[in-house]
Amino acid sequence: MTKEKIRIGGASGYWGDSDMVLPQLLRSGEIDYAVFDYLAEVTMSIMARARQKNPDAGYATDFVTNVMAPTLKTIAAQGVKILSNAGGVNPNACAEEIRRLIKAAGLDLKVAVVCGDDITDRADELRNTEEMFSGDPFPGPTAVASINAYLGAFPIAEALKRGADIVITGRCVDSALTLAACIHEFGWGPQDWDLLATGSLAGHIIECGAQACGGNFTDWERVADKLHEVGYPIAEMTSDGGIEISKPAATGGEVSVGTVAEQMLYETGDPRA
Repeated sequence: MTKEKIRIGGASGYWGDSDMVLPQLLRSGEIDYAVFDYLAEVTMSIMARARQKNPDAGYATDFVTNVMAPTLKTIAAQGVKILSNAGGVNPNACAEEIRRLIKAAGLDLKVAVVCGDDITDRADELRNTEEMFSGDPFPGPTAVASINAYLGAFPIAEALKRGADIVITGRCVDSALTLAACIHEFGWGPQDWDLLATGSLAGHIIECGAQACGGNFTDWERVADKLHEVGYPIAEMTSDGGIEISKPAATGGEVSVGTVAEQMLYETGDPRA
């Protein structure tokens, strides 16, 4: 039986975001899911270079040590599901470290990995590809550290369907983490275009963390005195595509038409279109 409503917390906007966000969201007791976005394009290249030096590296290690390790017992107690692209270019290594923490804590949490984004072995077949904006030719073999495709939400939703409590991905569409939770809980299908669009929109609003709560606000003077304790966004999603954005009580920043609309504008490549 599908749910009618879920609440998804945006717990990270980039690699290096605050480690205190998940505790904030868990203290609120208001979330069913927490989604973590770590990967910009330059982040992928940094992780790829790290993996070249150490085959066990290439993921966001602080997600494991600073975020997951201190909160696993609370996550298990509250039944909150974790979706994260912290796996970078080595999602299996990231997942294995989390599994070790779970075992050491004596918990029963299932960790799934979504793979398939790494297509480095297809470099020869992509040699005639041009850069989509500049038209620059494909770089030479020695210049390629990794080639990664953006995965969508349905593989993440499949991992949830199979019973995962924590899903680690490599490169996926930033909004796919939020959309996957909606697909899983509400039974949205590949042809439900309007519903998939609303789930994607919600994902784009919360994927950059505190930006939706005043961190990227033109009227910055309204939130400046409380940004040091800014709240992170929670998207309440309904099965019919409704979205309501909030933040935990007693936190700084602001959630308003202005802050949410500016984040939506930030995510729009060409507002005129």
